[in-house]
Amino acid sequence: MNPVTESSMVHETLVHDRSRELEHHAPGTHHHAEPARPRKSILRRLVKNLLLVAAVACGVIFGLYKMRVNIPLVNTPRLYASLDAVSLRAEQLKGRVVGQYEAYFHKEHEEAAVHHEGHKLTVTTPLAKEVTITQDYVCQIHSRRHINVRALQDGYLKAIPIKEGQTVKTGDLLFEIVTTLYKARLAAEVAERDYTQMELNNTKRLFEKQGVSQNEVKLFEAKLAKAQAKLDLAEAELNFCTIRAPFDGIVDRLMEQQGSLVKEGDILTTLSDNSVMWVYFNVPEKRYLEYMAETGQNKQSPDIELVLATLDKFPHPGKIGAIEANFNNENGNIAFRADFPNPEGLLRHGQTGKVLINRVLKNALVIPQRAAFENLAKRYVYVVGEDDVVHQKEIVVDHELEDIYVIRSGITAKDKIVLEGIRQVRDGEKLEYETVDPAEALKNQKNHAE
Repeated sequence: MNPVTESSMVHETLVHDRSRELEHHAPGTHHHAEPARPRKSILRRLVKNLLLVAAVACGVIFGLYKMRVNIPLVNTPRLYASLDAVSLRAEQLKGRVVGQYEAYFHKEHEEAAVHHEGHKLTVTTPLAKEVTITQDYVCQIHSRRHINVRALQDGYLKAIPIKEGQTVKTGDLLFEIVTTLYKARLAAEVAERDYTQMELNNTKRLFEKQGVSQNEVKLFEAKLAKAQAKLDLAEAELNFCTIRAPFDGIVDRLMEQQGSLVKEGDILTTLSDNSVMWVYFNVPEKRYLEYMAETGQNKQSPDIELVLATLDKFPHPGKIGAIEANFNNENGNIAFRADFPNPEGLLRHGQTGKVLINRVLKNALVIPQRAAFENLAKRYVYVVGEDDVVHQKEIVVDHELEDIYVIRSGITAKDKIVLEGIRQVRDGEKLEYETVDPAEALKNQKNHAE
């Protein structure tokens, strides 16, 4: 828009407004007078006056009720009875509200007192003591000797004199194959041997009379040796028809029954020697190095406990019997073997369990777990200096027990650490605290958790 045109329009508007103002105040001009008071204001005042009169009347009636004055033209007893009922209900409501109010604030007061008492600042020191560390490993239980009993010859099984699960002794008959064929072969080899022996004897007599040469004698001696070898082989084959227990053990499931045709190498059953059980478990490389460092001088294995599937402990402790030669490159573990005596025969081949290795640490530095806190996967404690100023300090935990930490580094036995109220403490502030004996601080950890 043109500035000149815009200025002209503003000027015309001002002139027009001025003209209207002069016309409004000019003599002879008539205007309507404003009403003196709106109707709504009058009604509002009337309502206020009526409420005031009602309040005064109620006050008079309540005063007469308190004084028990008879009111003419009114059923005074009925009115007073109604007011009594109202008063009684008001008193009951008042008592209920006041009781709930007092109970609520009493509870708040008790909780605040308990909360304040539970977070009282107490300080203790680490304690050097003998600690038993228990490490557990999942294990597989094997018999000391567990073998497959196989058929040594082809043939039919005769009656089996043993039962599944039976305990047998060394030399007891387990299986027998029908021996007719092998007996006949043995008899033939015996006859061949005897015949060759007779030929040799005749040749020797002729040699003495110079009827034959020395070479003839040696030839028949060789024939006799060959016949004897065949006889020994036939006798061995006959003996292989009878299978006996090579050691004391327990017979497992019977794979073949009487009359079965078996071939050489077929598995007939298994036999387990459970007098001593071999328990295998995998140990990480770090724990292996610790074990070797601890037992490197005296070579004495610590007692090892075995926990069964029922979570009961096996009554006989074990010892480390062997360590395999190689580490598993996939998981970094090495296999240990613990030997457990099994006089009652409770353990069987193939069971599983858990091995517990107990280690005794002497002069181990321990603190209650509740005295430490974690931040970014690291553990810290608050250490109080000689000037009572607290500072946050990182600790390295060597072992974590149920309610205490065994400290590897970070603090010493002379340091004072905050035990109770660590959430109220700020690094660098000066504290007022109570000192607790370290032995007392380590008692009943679960009941004193913050």
